[in-house]
Amino acid sequence: MKITKRSIFSFVIALLIGVFLSLYQLPYYIYKPGEADSLKPIVSVEGGYNSAGEMHLVTVRGGPATPMQYLLAKILPHQEIVSIDEVIPEGVDEEEYFHSQLLMMESSQQASVIVAYKAANKPIDIEYNGVYVVSVIDDMPASGILKSGDVIVGVDGHEIHEADDLIQYIEGKKAGDSITLDILRDDKPLIKKITLEAFADQEDKVGIGIKLVTDRHVNVKPEVHFSSGNIGGPSAGLMFALEIYDQLTEEDLTKGLNIVGSGEIDYDGKVHRIGGIDKKVVAAHRKGCDIFFAANENGRKDSNYEVAKQTAEQIGTDMKIIPVDTFEDALRYLQQLKPSPK
Repeated sequence: MKITKRSIFSFVIALLIGVFLSLYQLPYYIYKPGEADSLKPIVSVEGGYNSAGEMHLVTVRGGPATPMQYLLAKILPHQEIVSIDEVIPEGVDEEEYFHSQLLMMESSQQASVIVAYKAANKPIDIEYNGVYVVSVIDDMPASGILKSGDVIVGVDGHEIHEADDLIQYIEGKKAGDSITLDILRDDKPLIKKITLEAFADQEDKVGIGIKLVTDRHVNVKPEVHFSSGNIGGPSAGLMFALEIYDQLTEEDLTKGLNIVGSGEIDYDGKVHRIGGIDKKVVAAHRKGCDIFFAANENGRKDSNYEVAKQTAEQIGTDMKIIPVDTFEDALRYLQQLKPSPK
């Protein structure tokens, strides 16, 4: 075959187009079904009981869109395209974003430990060390003053132990008022003065424009250890709590089944809405799971449970979709199950 300048030129153009379609990053983010991973290698209670079945956490895969991925996401089911600004706020780099996701995972683990140990009547002690700044919203008063990772320990001379302490204090203020924050940055004490502003989409609400998590240290007996790696976000809270409780108590909650679910859990055991529930149902179905817990949101229209149930019908899965508003709802459901014959 004779190689000509024209054929070389055509090859180079085709190669450049292929590289562009495969590697160029568009200003979009694509979400798709992830994995349903067993919690046994992730959560370990010292001296804990084993179960015949398994609890699973379920994830959504996400990443910046290339032109090829964008086109595929337009065609393939259960893939979602969103603007990159909806995922990573303007003014926040990727490293800060993933750090904030890991902080939320850590907070979720702490909440799950507290809920599970209380339900199992096990010893628990909580130390409060202030409030972590997870991220700072661009064009709000804290921008350029506070940083992700700062720890807020006081406001106007009042000690801050939990995120709610700061939130409730600010709720008593109005736009234009100033507050003085005592913070720790890299273990060094600093004082920062910030003027409150009304939120653009909530003019009756004022703030400084930060996302927070409480810096707690939870002491329990027996000890519990997590190995969640780079998995971020708060949505595994419910399943962490169920796995911990299952290891703490002699009764086998799983009854030999594969149990999965997704929902953020707070320190009172309430289960809250999370994103990507449809993709998580698909991932759990592919794993062969038997039961999927989804946030019922007190029967709200278009709740996580309703979307999960619709998705289950669309893909024709035999997996049962169970609505829950609290950890106790999920616990009671599992306790009344009969052992699986399989």
